[in-house]
Amino acid sequence: MAELKQKKGEHPFGDAGQLILLVLFLVAWVVDSFFLKFSTFPAARVPLLLRLVLAGVTLVASAMLAKAGHPVIEHGGGQKGLMMTGAFRHVRHPLYLGCMLFYLGLVLSTFSLITLGLLVVIAIFYDYIAGYEERLLEQRFGEDYRGYRARTGKWFPQARSFAPVSRE
Repeated sequence: MAELKQKKGEHPFGDAGQLILLVLFLVAWVVDSFFLKFSTFPAARVPLLLRLVLAGVTLVASAMLAKAGHPVIEHGGGQKGLMMTGAFRHVRHPLYLGCMLFYLGLVLSTFSLITLGLLVVIAIFYDYIAGYEERLLEQRFGEDYRGYRARTGKWFPQARSFAPVSRE
């Protein structure tokens, strides 16, 4: 059996945890949304077109964040400094946020309450591994990272992240 290799700067169980939660979520979503329909009763009150538009917008945002955060994966350990441009200028964890928006898009498409509950668990997990990685980044980059963290939202953009960057 192949051993999961930990990437530098990531939680040791981050990849495995994400994979387990993805499989668990998708199985629960498919079974509840299309077969048992145990917790999808709220969907009857929301028109299908509205659900699909909400899901579509959320899934497009998810894909955009994943694409914007992709340079970190490509450059990973070889990166010399903090990534503070693009989506990283506005949120510190665009990849994780994109993943959570993917889950939210699926929840919105069928209004499965079971998967909404799983999304809460997934959000707690992502917040935990993001916190772990932030501690590593603070150790590595010190004051530069603390300044970046002060002006950039963890999950939601702060107003100051839209201000022009000063060229001092």
